[in-house]
Amino acid sequence: MSINFTLSDEQRKLQHEVRAFAENVLAPIVPDADREPDPVRAVQRTKPAYVEAYKAGIAMCMLPRQYGGGGVSCVDLVIAAEEICVVDPGFACTVLCNGLGLMPVSWYGSEEQKERFLRPATSDPSGEFLGGWTASEPAGSPSGTANFDIPLPRPAGVGLIARRDGDQYVLNGRKYWPSAAGWDEQGVNLQTAIVRTDPEKGGTEGLSAIVIERGTPGITYKYIDKEGHRLTSNAEVVFDDARVPAENLLPGAQGNGDFVINRNFAWSGPVAAIAAVGVARAAFEKALAFAKGNTAGALKPIINFQNVGYVLGDVAAQIEMGRYFSWRAADYLDKHDQHAELVGAMNKIQVTEMMFDCVYKCMQIVGVNSLDALHGFGKLLREASVFPIYDGGNMGMQRRRVHGFLADPQFNPRAIMEDEYIPLEKHHEAIDTVVP
Repeated sequence: MSINFTLSDEQRKLQHEVRAFAENVLAPIVPDADREPDPVRAVQRTKPAYVEAYKAGIAMCMLPRQYGGGGVSCVDLVIAAEEICVVDPGFACTVLCNGLGLMPVSWYGSEEQKERFLRPATSDPSGEFLGGWTASEPAGSPSGTANFDIPLPRPAGVGLIARRDGDQYVLNGRKYWPSAAGWDEQGVNLQTAIVRTDPEKGGTEGLSAIVIERGTPGITYKYIDKEGHRLTSNAEVVFDDARVPAENLLPGAQGNGDFVINRNFAWSGPVAAIAAVGVARAAFEKALAFAKGNTAGALKPIINFQNVGYVLGDVAAQIEMGRYFSWRAADYLDKHDQHAELVGAMNKIQVTEMMFDCVYKCMQIVGVNSLDALHGFGKLLREASVFPIYDGGNMGMQRRRVHGFLADPQFNPRAIMEDEYIPLEKHHEAIDTVVP
């Protein structure tokens, strides 16, 4: 018996269909949208492509089939995601972060909530429905989110407070970097937000997840003008006595919002990793074509020089490594009820950093000409720089998660090799969060 890396006929079909969408529908609009200086209008320029992605079943493909979603596996999702990310990973965030915003409902929501929230997400006749994930908070002292599981009392840790008032929660505080902020600075249709439902507690205690609907009074959005991933809508979100129905609190996440954060970023780990693979693949294909057509003043194209061939060979191999690690992490998610808190973090860290190096190596092959906007390497470098620092930053949250597992006296160093399930528990959190 062998380990099979060959895509099935269905996976090939999915890959080719999404590639056709990316090349024929998305690619023509990306250059002008990326150059648009206004961040709101930049995102709005991608709306027609999003509507086509929605109507083609791509935008909600990750949601469970019983609620109208595509029900694709995590492996199938990363196969499809790579094709979009080759063209524009920012737009891919708009599409794929529907999963970050709505998968927690499928994991931790009641049956009534799944029907109430997921069914509209998968049956919008306009094709404009957006889901969002709202966990991070603005930098400050104290503020930010990387140390969300710090074992200290308030005000350390997550600061968005949700106080119970009858049949509602009253939300006050700020969030930063939600996965999407809507088409018009008025918010997405549904966002899952991490809130502190016990204001007297800090660290991982008293955290919960609640679904917030578009149009909720007391919430304002201001788009962030970003260097990379310009075609997805991130924002500062201010909550000022915003009232959210208590029935929107996800019961499976009440008091365990920290587990939602860790599980969500584990689910998105191979998605971020394969996005980095897509960007590196685009850079490699550009650099290879350049090397085969440019002599740099010699008599033959530079692909015939050893240093060029060696560097591009290394890049090609690293892209393959990154792709297969992403498939492996996605496969682990599929086998373990979409839990991969250790493997997902390892995958995200290693692949996103390796792919950033690949993009820069490709620029070195092209040389100073890579600075010419005509070749598109500037955009690729901007996009590649995002992956190690977003989606649970590698240096902030992801490496700490890995460290927490490894420091456990009961950790089995062969567990991943043997495909064992490695559950995240409270004692794995908070490591490295308190300065001695």
